[in-house]
Amino acid sequence: MTWRLLLDKKRAQDFYDHLPDKSRAIERVHLLRLAEDPYPGSGADKEQLTIRGDNRYYRLHIGRSLTAFYTIHEKEGKVHVLEIMTIEQAHKKYGRLGNRR
Repeated sequence: MTWRLLLDKKRAQDFYDHLPDKSRAIERVHLLRLAEDPYPGSGADKEQLTIRGDNRYYRLHIGRSLTAFYTIHEKEGKVHVLEIMTIEQAHKKYGRLGNRR
């Protein structure tokens, strides 16, 4: 199954658009892999997080410097990338999130 990949306009698309060309190309490859299989345990550095209540959020590490937070909408066949940021920004904003199922 191929998933439809959506980027949040403000928090993900704007960050992506302002990356240098080389970084944007690397980011694109990783994000497109989410469209193939967004679930953890299937290659890449993906993990499931439960941040608030039963809501399931996922994190994708991209290289050693970037991370993307996303949700999966199974019924619609969509992967929604909520935010892309540096790992340092993510640690400041969310702390050191672990696998909190």
